[in-house]
Amino acid sequence: MKKAVLALADGTVFEGRGFGAAGEVLGEVVFNTSIFGYQEILTDPSYVGQIVTMAYPEMGNVGANREDEESARPHAVGMVVRELRGASSWRAQEGLDQYLERHGLLGIEGIDTRKLVRHLRNRGSQMGVLSTFGTRPAALAEKAARAHGMEGLDLATPISTKASYEWTTPSQSPRELRFRVVAYDYGLKRSMLQFLVDVGCRVTVVPAGTPAQEVLAAKPDGVFLTNGPGDPAAVRGADRTVAALLGKVPVFGICLGHQILALAIGGKTYKMKFGHRGANQPVKDLSTGKVEITSQNHGFAVDEASVKGRAVVTHLNLNDRTVEGLAVPDARAFSVQYHPEASPGPHDARYLFRRFAELLAR
Repeated sequence: MKKAVLALADGTVFEGRGFGAAGEVLGEVVFNTSIFGYQEILTDPSYVGQIVTMAYPEMGNVGANREDEESARPHAVGMVVRELRGASSWRAQEGLDQYLERHGLLGIEGIDTRKLVRHLRNRGSQMGVLSTFGTRPAALAEKAARAHGMEGLDLATPISTKASYEWTTPSQSPRELRFRVVAYDYGLKRSMLQFLVDVGCRVTVVPAGTPAQEVLAAKPDGVFLTNGPGDPAAVRGADRTVAALLGKVPVFGICLGHQILALAIGGKTYKMKFGHRGANQPVKDLSTGKVEITSQNHGFAVDEASVKGRAVVTHLNLNDRTVEGLAVPDARAFSVQYHPEASPGPHDARYLFRRFAELLAR
């Protein structure tokens, strides 16, 4: 294996062994606490521009396959692991090393990821450079320090679909799809669309910048706001578009879609210190008192004080009390910060898709 270096903006350097592709890449260094699901993580469009550190020490055991991808390609720009293992799953079509190399993605292994995760937790997520070129670590750290962070970046619009399309699946016939739903693509995951289909929705996916008037002219039964990367406040025109939809049709938002809904009603969002990324985040449903274990991936959050009197806070994160869910009853709109469509899991919150279907049926 080739030598690799990860240099953070604050001058901290980690040296290890490179895997996947060779090269040099700049990105925001974040960490994910999931034990498995690395292929779904890498192909989640919410990770655009990020170097993902996996907190669990062994990665690669299950290899990679076409069925576990959330989109057509990886969107993370780099991967950090403690120990790279060979594939030992009957579902594997190639190893993680080969998968990253085929997609031009850089990886580094053999570093103390526990130390790195603790550093990011204490100092916050920050820009970093991952390189196999043998460049001086100090020069890499300086490059990371000069880089622009995630705040103010519209990363959703560039990766959104360029043209509208119908999402089709062989599992349901058109006669079983009772509702017509328009999904705004801010960086969607395929599993979200599948779960909408599973509750009876015929889904039309539209570009992030599609005007509200165009969507309403199609007379949908409801609108879905997808997940996506970057700063929600920077997504061009999204808040105004969603504001124009509210009260006209039911609206359901997830992750970035949740944040955009908050902005649409006059709320605010902010950059978190290190965000929530993992499949083990406890969230309390304030209406029932039940606790759900959820999958999350976000670096921004809704300012609770800013939505007071505008929306009902329905869910809270039990680790840090951040807002995890909103409802605007008069507008038949609701949203969650976490991922009820989580694949490979957990599945505690899949009922939210049924809740959306119930709104559509009224």
